[in-house]
Amino acid sequence: MEDRYSLQPTTNPQIISTPLFQGLSAEVVEAALTHLVTRTHPANQVILLENDWGGSVYFILDGWVKIRTYNLEGKEVTLNILGMGELFGEMAALDEVPRSTDVITLTTTIIGSMPSQDFVNFLHQEPLAGVRLSQLMARRLRQVNRRLRLRESDSQSRVADTLLFLAEGQGKQGQTGTEIPNLPHRELSSLSGLARETVTRVLTRLEKKGLIQRKSETICIPEISALEKMLV
Repeated sequence: MEDRYSLQPTTNPQIISTPLFQGLSAEVVEAALTHLVTRTHPANQVILLENDWGGSVYFILDGWVKIRTYNLEGKEVTLNILGMGELFGEMAALDEVPRSTDVITLTTTIIGSMPSQDFVNFLHQEPLAGVRLSQLMARRLRQVNRRLRLRESDSQSRVADTLLFLAEGQGKQGQTGTEIPNLPHRELSSLSGLARETVTRVLTRLEKKGLIQRKSETICIPEISALEKMLV
């Protein structure tokens, strides 16, 4: 499957609804996205590699990507899962150092790329965008800190926290609760730091208790508060 390129109309709601642009006028957003180009990627394609130099900042218009690195033993560690409305590559654009993680698509994914200099100029010109970016980075840091605190907890708590982590970042309100992507168990394993078999057993247990409902593409959490009570 080949990548497909196009200039992205700046009035596209997928772009306008990106949290970075919330509260800004359409004219400001249109000017910021003058050089934005979109590309459609197949699943399991590497978008960025650790230690690459950053020439662009990326906006996810549809689909899912994972942010990964490797531990000292060479084992893959998934740091985050990002979906529509999220951005990545901003750190390399801001501090002008090589990228610190890999980014790989989990599904067919549409990504818009903005030249790094355009991104930096935009932040200089629009203080509100800088505030939005700071809020995004603070949220991600809080999530990582919470996950680190739970690394010594039991497997049920760690899987529940991983689902809540995805709900906070990518949850969508459905008819029967909050819906998150039904990721392969190997991705949930990497996120939670548990064996894949353990994740499978815990998900089955949570489903039997009515705390989650699994479908082909999504996992529905009927009550977030009920799942939060599983954390110890």
